[in-house]
Amino acid sequence: MSVTPTADAAPLGYPETASKGLKGGALGLLSSVVVGTASTAPAYSLAASLGFVVAGGGALLAGVKAPAIILLAFVPMYLIALAYQELNKAEPDCGTTFTWASRAFGPITGWMGGWGIIAADVIVMANLAQIAGTYSFTFLGDLGWDAAGNLAGSTAWTTVAGLVWIAGMTWICYRGIEVSARLQYVLLSIEVVVLLVFSVVALARVWSGNGVEGSITPSWSWFWPGGLSLSDVIAPALLTAVFMYWGWDTAVSVNEESDDPARTPGRAAVLSTLLLLVTYALVSTATIAFAGVGTEGIGLANPDNADDVFSSIGPVLFGDSGIGKIGLLLLSASILTSASASTQTTILPTARTTLSMAVYKAIPQSFARIHPRYLTPGVSTIAMGLASMLFYAIFTLISPSLLLALVESVGLMIAFYYGLTGFACSWFYRRTLHHTPKTFFTQGVLPSAGGLILLAAFVYAVQQYATVDWLQDADGNNVTIFGFGAVAVVGIAAILLGVVLMVVWRLRAPAFFRGDTLPRRGAHDLVLAGPQTLGETGFRLPDSGLPGIVVAQNLSNLPDGATAVNVGTGEEVDVDDAEDGRTT
Repeated sequence: MSVTPTADAAPLGYPETASKGLKGGALGLLSSVVVGTASTAPAYSLAASLGFVVAGGGALLAGVKAPAIILLAFVPMYLIALAYQELNKAEPDCGTTFTWASRAFGPITGWMGGWGIIAADVIVMANLAQIAGTYSFTFLGDLGWDAAGNLAGSTAWTTVAGLVWIAGMTWICYRGIEVSARLQYVLLSIEVVVLLVFSVVALARVWSGNGVEGSITPSWSWFWPGGLSLSDVIAPALLTAVFMYWGWDTAVSVNEESDDPARTPGRAAVLSTLLLLVTYALVSTATIAFAGVGTEGIGLANPDNADDVFSSIGPVLFGDSGIGKIGLLLLSASILTSASASTQTTILPTARTTLSMAVYKAIPQSFARIHPRYLTPGVSTIAMGLASMLFYAIFTLISPSLLLALVESVGLMIAFYYGLTGFACSWFYRRTLHHTPKTFFTQGVLPSAGGLILLAAFVYAVQQYATVDWLQDADGNNVTIFGFGAVAVVGIAAILLGVVLMVVWRLRAPAFFRGDTLPRRGAHDLVLAGPQTLGETGFRLPDSGLPGIVVAQNLSNLPDGATAVNVGTGEEVDVDDAEDGRTT
């Protein structure tokens, strides 16, 4: 079958990569790993979350076994990273969960998967901007500018600084993926080096006997959760630890801009989670060893230290000497660079999710516009930045407590779209899992296991977040809505808002929801071979724009003179194969 390609025809096998207009080949494996790792904001995540893993609600949770909780949280993240890797091999689309869930389960599920990404990223941007704004003044104070340092406690000034950070990072993302990646090299390098120095100094002081009151010598037992209650300790601590890993999927969302869209992003996602595991295990061990888990002083169970364990430990660890002040300055710099780097890399996946959704007509097509010079999703990037700034400013003015509830509810969105991706992987490959033992596990068992773990985490989180005393304001009052915990209410409301927006768009533009633009497909489906005029052996995926490209298993709709290809193996299939049942 001869097909004349259009002027904007895509390379064989990757129609989405060319059709969206992003800058292909801009990122290699190292750049993708850097982007994926930086998105999690390791320094900030540890500073803001470790104290809540150790203790919560005024009671000791994991205690010295916090590293074990971090190891447990790695398990579902790694399983979902495998799902991302396998799905990306089949269809390297920057829409990730949106595209893959649409393929596996249909447009409604796919649209909600895309909304999960958008909602989580917009909400968390408020928190990242707040941290970046606060630490901007803290850093200046550590440099000796006391007047600026005092502004770190001002809601108005930190909000202004946070808005400036969002605007600046939006501009960088707008200017091009390569500019974004180069900045991430610098920011992540500072972050990792400072965390390494912090850990080495802390462990050295403990092992040399120069720790503080409450310091504990590390033990291998810290990495095993034995003796901890599943419902009272492991489950609530695990919810916090999972949040620490969130963000590595950015490495996959920039797949269409990588040097090998089908392989590099997936490998980068897995490597990012492994790198985070090593970092978190080392730093959490060093922090617990030096500070201890007491409720006084710099102890990690002290409620006054929970929001930022590094700010309380840093002065004691590094001391008042000249070198100590440099160490403290670098520690502040690491938190600042962590939050600012994550601010930037949170914009990247959201802009590319909306780009993909717009290309497939799941949202207004204006979001699909690509900047002709920078080859970035210009409209989507600016829209993400403006939405984040507006959201941050409005909810800061309305109620800081409500903003905090929204930020804590992000965990529900994370569990939702990560878990959905795991299930989508298993269903997409459902008829080809039996080909090899490896595919049975990597495409079926393990992704589903990750999805089930996150589904259980979602249900448990809703139950816990709904309790009236889950979140309290600065005065110790419970933050509730309609008599339920505010975190659960706003989290479920955010998901339901997506349902409302989806219904509105379906009534206005039903093409996507009819399956016209992004039809369901599995790894077992057949596609037409070609186009032959390109002089290459290969095939087009179903959304390349060619009519009637998905072929029935019995080849009943195969056009005269055309050839069918198994999308999973790349092998041609003839009528005899189909009749013998060899197409699957």
